[in-house]
Order: sequence, then structure tokens, then C-alpha cells
Amino acid sequence: MADDGLSSQVLEYLSKKGYNRTEATLRMESANQDVDGRPIHTRVEESGGMKYGKAFDLFRSWIEENLEIYKPDLRRLLWPVFVYSFLDLVSDFYPQEARTFFSSFREMFENEHEDDLRGLQAIALPEHVGTNEIAKIYQSHRYRATLSQTAFFNLIQFLESKEKEGGAVIVGILQSRLNVVTVERTAEDQFSLARLLERAKHKEDFPAEDEGIPGHNPGSAKLDSSAGSAVLTKLKLGQITLDAEGRQDVLGDLEDEDKINPPAIGQPSLVETFEQRIKREESEDIPGRTELPPRPPPLARDVAMEVQKVKENRDRLKISEKTGGVGPGMNVVMYTFHNTHDGITCLDFSGDYFLVAAGTDMHFIRVWSLDGSPLPGPAPANSQESRPSASHRLIGHSGPVYAVSFAPATASSDKQQITKAKYLLSSSADKTVRLWSLDAWACLVVYKGHDGPVWDVTWGPFGHYFLTGSHDRTARLWSTDRIDSLRLFVGHDRDVDHVCFHPNSAYVFTASCDKMVRMWLVTNGYPVRMFTGHTGNITALACSPSGKLLASADDVGTIILWDLAPGKLLKRMRGHGKGGIWSLTWSIESTVIVSGGADGTVRVWDVQLPNDASGQGKVVGEGGAGQKIDGAAQVANVSGAGGKKKAKEVMVTSDQISAFPTKKSPVYRVMFTQQNLVLAGGAYLP
Repeated sequence: MADDGLSSQVLEYLSKKGYNRTEATLRMESANQDVDGRPIHTRVEESGGMKYGKAFDLFRSWIEENLEIYKPDLRRLLWPVFVYSFLDLVSDFYPQEARTFFSSFREMFENEHEDDLRGLQAIALPEHVGTNEIAKIYQSHRYRATLSQTAFFNLIQFLESKEKEGGAVIVGILQSRLNVVTVERTAEDQFSLARLLERAKHKEDFPAEDEGIPGHNPGSAKLDSSAGSAVLTKLKLGQITLDAEGRQDVLGDLEDEDKINPPAIGQPSLVETFEQRIKREESEDIPGRTELPPRPPPLARDVAMEVQKVKENRDRLKISEKTGGVGPGMNVVMYTFHNTHDGITCLDFSGDYFLVAAGTDMHFIRVWSLDGSPLPGPAPANSQESRPSASHRLIGHSGPVYAVSFAPATASSDKQQITKAKYLLSSSADKTVRLWSLDAWACLVVYKGHDGPVWDVTWGPFGHYFLTGSHDRTARLWSTDRIDSLRLFVGHDRDVDHVCFHPNSAYVFTASCDKMVRMWLVTNGYPVRMFTGHTGNITALACSPSGKLLASADDVGTIILWDLAPGKLLKRMRGHGKGGIWSLTWSIESTVIVSGGADGTVRVWDVQLPNDASGQGKVVGEGGAGQKIDGAAQVANVSGAGGKKKAKEVMVTSDQISAFPTKKSPVYRVMFTQQNLVLAGGAYLP
């Protein structure tokens, strides 16, 4: 009170003497002091290291109280604001405030940015900001984010109205660290009112295709990290046609077959079917012979396989029209393995639909005949089987077998069966890949080169070449006649978990637990596309038979479709439950995808239908009692086995056609046959 009285006397004296400016200054300073003479902060910027926590909490609270249609896009700003606020705190020598800020808000980002959080957690001093790899990426680039104009204006208006409470801090970060791109709403794009309402309704929180820092987590398919770069390598995605000599051989065999078995009334002949396909393929952009890996001269087996493909193509179940989420009726044959004790790690079906191979964590492979008939040929040398058996064990690996892949084959109607499956590849934790003969049931070659477990192996579309992905962060291209790899594909930051070929064999794809998919040119090993947008680890990869689309799936149950030529994300499809998706396969027409996963369901998806259409439904994806689920249903609650407890509901996008739950059998492998029948395999785990 004495201080207040003294201040009043001084102010009165200054007023009498006419010292108006001095009086005004003293009044301003007195107004910002507490009773002890300490300054009172009227702006959050004056509160030192605490300003970032107060500003971020204000920003987050406003977003959560905003209109539902704007929440999904506005929430995408929270992560970059969090990162740059934390880095500024550390750089400004506020270590205690930085730790408090990081621990207070990290939980809300753990699902999507677990790896970045792990890297940022080690930062405690300003020196760390300059040496930490994650920090350097964010410090040296602007984070790109896209907002509709309405949401952006709404945001700026709020920040300006709360300037003193922390709005100025957020504005400073947005101006100096982010590249916020505003777009107008149109009826077709992702920022249309209908799409915003759909995202809000189903609480979608996926990153936009062009969000983030190019080359790091969510971003575009462009390989150039410079902002605004739009240079993409032109791709040649057309199918390879046979050479003149091969065409004549195939045409001759097809003419003979048409004479022996004439087509039914209204059915095209085999020759007409073949010529139509050749004409269609020649009209597309086809890679030249110099842009393809060299192929050995065609054999009689290759001609016979082509003839069989034409037969099956003509007689297949055609899936060509748009389904509208209702059809077509799909046929799925499920092979269930019992008494496995969760020991099966991988499955594959042969192209002649006669064999299935399973890799195990007990270091061996077992091959069965699908119809239960005895397998031809002698029993393996290390086998104790004395009589013909429907299965054989292949022993040779010294670690768990992580992938098996049958060489290309087709069904055969002749007694010689020259098109049957003859070889099998396997990859293992022992860092090797083995080539097995299915005639002698013995290992022919051991391929060494990877410096870690080999997670995946797959044959090329024409045989001879195969591709592997490994823990050593590389993928390798091999040929069966060489023990050393031909190409080394390097670029992923973490393990290469899954690999696949493009149908024309000019390109290969690799997927990694760095949540990226990369596309490479086979002839020189150069990267031509990079697809980022998954929020979980990628668990399956498949290229369409048309060669124009790529499907990738992750362990959070999302399938993403990519358009290869422009490098664009087409859509996301959801429906699988917990555990992720383990296998994908395309119909012959590239209009339908079938997936199988840890939730014990086989699901059918419409590629052409936009998933923001009406008819969105919910199902439970935990594996029921064999009940088929229609994708057009509104809400269907399917209880788990026993019906004691309802399983967790999973949102299903409207492009799901149908789903086939199993009885507690995770689905390891799904495969479309050439006639559009689906084969699926899994193990019963009670």
C-alpha cells in the first residue's frame, strides 16, 4: 500500500509540473507490475520457454472445438507445429521446458509418427539439433500442408483474435517453417463439402498425398526433394508381346486346338482371343528390348504356357463392369491348415493349382498336393517316407523360412504336363535363398549376398529372374543361372520387407518398414517413383495385370491404390481389423482386388468405385463363423466365435464388395487364378 501511495504522489507531481510524457510512461510501467514490483506478462511471447506449451495447447483446443468438417485437415497441422515448437525450445536453451513440452503432447502422435518421435526424444541440447538426422530434415525443409481456403481463413482469424494468448507464436511457426497451400473447393476433389463431411463422419485422419517433407514420411511420389519439383520419369507400362517366331508357334497350336475342340456358339475361337489380346497390347506404350532384362530363347514349355493362358483367358469368369458395391459374385476356395501350432510363416500356391508350399519357423518347407493325391517323383533324400505321400519336406535352411515362391506355371491337360510347377524359391533368416527342384525334391542352388535375414522372394513374370528383399535395407535382382546378384536396389532407410515385379518385367517394386514404396528400373537400378502415405508398416504389395496400378497394404488395415504413370494416390480402402493385411491379389481384368489378413477374413474390393460414394457400412473384422458380409449393408455387427463378446467394430469403405470371415484362421495367402477363381490359405489358430 505504501508503494501505491508513493506512486500516486509521484504521478500527481508530474501532472502538476506538466511532464505529460513521463507521467504516461510511468503509468504504463506501473500497470504491468505486481505488488512486489515484478513485471506482469500480458502477452504469451513474454513468458519465455512456457510460451510454446501455452500456444500449442490453445491451438489444439481450438481445433478440437471446431466444426467437424474441418477437424481432419486442421489436425494435420498439429504435428509440424509440435516438432518445430520442440526444436525451437531446445535451440533457445530451454531444456527443462522442452522435456515438459515433449512429454505432455507426444502421446497424440505416437500412432503415426512413432519413428520420428523416437529420433527426436534424444534431443536435449542445441548441439543435438544440428547433428540429429530427424531434426536436420525438419530444420532444412519447410513442411508442406494443404488446407481448403475456408479452413485456412478460419484459422488465421482465430490466431489473430488470440494474438496475446499465443496466436502470434503459432503464426510465427506457420510463416517461417510451413508451406501452407490453400485450395478452392470443387465438387470433385478431396476438399469438396461432400468429401469433408464424409471424412468427418468416419473420423478419417490420413495424410494428404502431397503432405509433409518430400522423401520423408507422408509426401508425393516425386523423387526430387526440391519444393515444387514436378519432373517424373516417363514410364512404359504396356505388356510385352511375343516375337514373330513365338507368335507363329502359339497360333499354330491354337489353330489345332480349335479344330479338336471347336468353340461353342457365340464363343470366340482361341485364335480370335489371342489376336485381340495382341492387338490391344500393341496399342500401349511397350518397353523396347533394350529396356528389358535379357530373356533366354523360348522353349516348347513357354509356348505351351502361352496357349494355356489364352484358353483360360477365354473361359474365365469375366469381371469387367463397375460393380457399384453389389457384385459380382466371387468364388473363394479356402485351404485351412490344422495343428500348425502357429509355426507356419508363409504360403504360396503353384500356378498349375496343384501344389501349396508352406515355410515354417522350424527351418523347413513342406509342400502338399491340393487334391490330396501322392506327389510325383522320388521322396527327398533326407526323408523317412517309404511310400508315395501327398506332402514332402524340404530341409536345408538353418533359420526360419520367411517366404516361398513357385516358378511361373500353368495348368495342363496333356499327360506330359510340361507346364507344371518345376521350381520353388525360399528365403530365410540364415541370409540365403534356395532354389528347389520339384522333380527331384532337392536343393539345386544356394544364393548368398544379403547381409541379413531375407524377408521376401518372388519370381519374375517370365521366370529366370527373381527378386529379394532383406534386413540389410537392400533389394537384389538375381537370375537362376548365376550365383551372384545382377542388380542392387539401395534407397530405403529400413528393412525391405516386400518385393514384386511389374507384369512386363521392366520395373520392380520394393516396400519397407520406413513406410515407403519405391519403383525401380530393372536395367540400370535407377529409382523412378516413390510412394509415401502409409501410416503403418507395409505388409503386402501387388501390381495389377494391366501394369497401370499398384496396391499396397499395411498393418493398420488400409489398402492404398496408386496410379503409376502420374505417381498419384487414387484412394484408400479400409475394412480389415487388427493385425493388418498379409496378401493381395488382382483379378485378370484389374477391376477387383482380393485381400486376406490377420483378422481371419478374405475381402473383395471394387477398384473402380470411389470409396466416398453412398452406402458406407460398418462390419466387425475379427473373423466370425463363416458368415458372408455384404459391403452394401449399412451396419452389421458380427460377433466373434462363441458370441460371448462383441468384437471391435471396424469402419469399412463403400468399395468393399463382400467379405468372407473364417473360423479363427488368419489368411496368409490369396491368389486369383487365370479364370478368376480365388484361392486362399491360412492356419487355424484356436
